[in-house]
Amino acid sequence: MIRRYVAAAIVAVGAAIVAPAAAGADDHGGGSRHADQHELKVVRDATVQFRDVGVAREAGYELFPDAAGITCIDMPGTGAMGTHYVSSTLVGDGEIVASEPEALVYEHRNGKPFLVAVEYVVLQAAWDSSHSAPPSLFGQPFDVTPDGNRYGIPAFYSLHAWVWKHNPAGDLAMWNPVVRCPSRTGGPR
Repeated sequence: MIRRYVAAAIVAVGAAIVAPAAAGADDHGGGSRHADQHELKVVRDATVQFRDVGVAREAGYELFPDAAGITCIDMPGTGAMGTHYVSSTLVGDGEIVASEPEALVYEHRNGKPFLVAVEYVVLQAAWDSSHSAPPSLFGQPFDVTPDGNRYGIPAFYSLHAWVWKHNPAGDLAMWNPVVRCPSRTGGPR
């Protein structure tokens, strides 16, 4: 359903997909990327209710697997993001608001979801149609994931903020080396 909404949003704005940036879809986002702790506290305060995944679902955030049906997103040797719950309404609005993340990211421990991060997402074509530069938040430019990505959606800009779990790679890094996904043979991913 979310993929259909995203595709409809692209058609609605009538924007063509912009050529992807040189960065690869899944090999960026590392390095020391830190944010002002006051700014991150604002995000924590705005998302505290979503520590309960049931509240997130009631607010319109839906489980978002990749195109292969994998729900917990990881990159062996680098770390993981976790399991994403996405608001298709927020993804489709073409805006970035710090207190309204498009995605909530959970890590499962002992079968229970724990909110670890938020993710800001905007479709590249929608953003580029009304902006002359890529989005940035907390002083950090967004990563770009080009067309043909593992999620089966058009090119998009994104930025993670690890507001609920420490990330040794940085508060705004894409991958967290201390987050783990359940094994593919040991449970759902």
